[in-house]
Amino acid sequence: MSDAHAEPNQHRKESVATANVPSDSPVTDPGQVRGGNTDGSAGKFEGQRVKSGALKKSARYRSRSLSASSADSYSSTSYTGSSSDEDEGVQPHEKAIAAGQPNPPYCVRNVEQHAFGRREIQIAEQEMPGIMALRARAKDDKPLKDAKIVGCTHINAQTAVLIETLAALGATVRWAACNIYSTQNEVAAALAHAGFAIFAWRGESEEAFWWCIDQCSTPTTAWQPNMILDDGGDATHLMLKKHATAFKQIKGIVEESVTGVHRLYQLSKAGKLCVPAMNVNDSVTKTKFDNLYSCRESIIDALKRSTDLMFGGKQAVVCGYGEVGKGCCQALKALGCVVYVTEIDPICALQAAMDGFRVVKLNEVIRQVDIVITATGNKGVVTREHMERMKNGCVVCNMGHSNTEIDVHSLRTPDLLWERVRSQVDHIIWGNGKRIVLLAEGRLANLCCSSLPSFVVSVTAATQALALIELYNAPQHRYKADVYLLPKKMDEYVASLHLPTFDAHLTELTDEQAKYLGLNKVGPFKPNYYRY
Repeated sequence: MSDAHAEPNQHRKESVATANVPSDSPVTDPGQVRGGNTDGSAGKFEGQRVKSGALKKSARYRSRSLSASSADSYSSTSYTGSSSDEDEGVQPHEKAIAAGQPNPPYCVRNVEQHAFGRREIQIAEQEMPGIMALRARAKDDKPLKDAKIVGCTHINAQTAVLIETLAALGATVRWAACNIYSTQNEVAAALAHAGFAIFAWRGESEEAFWWCIDQCSTPTTAWQPNMILDDGGDATHLMLKKHATAFKQIKGIVEESVTGVHRLYQLSKAGKLCVPAMNVNDSVTKTKFDNLYSCRESIIDALKRSTDLMFGGKQAVVCGYGEVGKGCCQALKALGCVVYVTEIDPICALQAAMDGFRVVKLNEVIRQVDIVITATGNKGVVTREHMERMKNGCVVCNMGHSNTEIDVHSLRTPDLLWERVRSQVDHIIWGNGKRIVLLAEGRLANLCCSSLPSFVVSVTAATQALALIELYNAPQHRYKADVYLLPKKMDEYVASLHLPTFDAHLTELTDEQAKYLGLNKVGPFKPNYYRY
């Protein structure tokens, strides 16, 4: 590995490059690369897709120029102005490679935005009491001393608070984005300016996406990763396929998404998971607060910012009634929408019906609804056939992690016109003049078109940090090569960190009451099978 890896404060050069248009098909498997990688440099991945004709710079893809006011209306929490390189679709990593820096200390869009990003991080800290309390309590003990963490999550102000907390607890980190559209460039700049190895920018190409993750996961003499914090499983997948020997040295994996957890269970079932993993997605605090309460607020914010939609009287269908779907349905119903639900699970379907929603098949309502939201974690939920039958002006977006729920790839055809009307908002226009409104090209609408409430992210961040601490410090044989749920005691501890914000006071059990219930007075208070 180059000196740039070993000393992140040197050679602070921003990289700029020529880009490929991001594909919204599943990202290409990076298992095969051109050339060797023994010197720690990242090779270019094979399998790069050919650009769709509908996306080339031609009459089939128009982009309206935005006024300053329309750009500002898109997001008040994030700097959305773009450099000329961004406008031209230039990717930052190519310039570093061309300049002889295949392994730069960081790679962001514009490090000069660091002051603005630092202010955003400071604002987020005020609304993240749990993770800040954990930082204050554990920073002297350094429970993550010598931990080398590969991070692959959304990069925003809230994630920055987590990253700086992990560093305060003794860890060294290298971080990439799990989504090509959710990165806040100014926050990435602030982290890079502070000395962190950050490889992310908004609007990464598919090749750049994998290059960034590879910069974090490639082992060298100066960087031997021993922990992974993942969101979607891409870092785990790449390291397992490309750096199998180094992967076996990992002490633990922490995964926070439905998609990533599903991939971990597949690896475990196939006997390919050789290290312990913690499923924090199904921890109570993550499931209830990040998935339910957060999505209940952020779905409305994302739709309002991107479409200026009036919800009263609109008809909406939400595909999936898990915790994310429940939050979306509650928010839409509260604003006067007529809400339909699609489900495959009879238990979730019964919950939806008892909550006052009509459970239907998508084909039954697709012609009449004004809003279509996917929240299943599955693939091919909304197909080209469905979109052909949608009414003019129908808004289509995804709230599940995977970008495969909406078959956006089927819309990349010469017979359809793509018109970019504002950042992350495309009109797909048919020959007869009908158009649908597609948000974030089928990726996470609330993270691409808006931002998450910092308080809820504090819950998730504290859960992730505790899971990392647990796996890193666990005795050698406590966890086998399998997927585990976060211990109940840690779930309760995360919740307790946030109660002071509400001036909430817990009732304490008496000795007699604790004996009667068969509980420890300080918890855990519920068995693992309890459903909150």
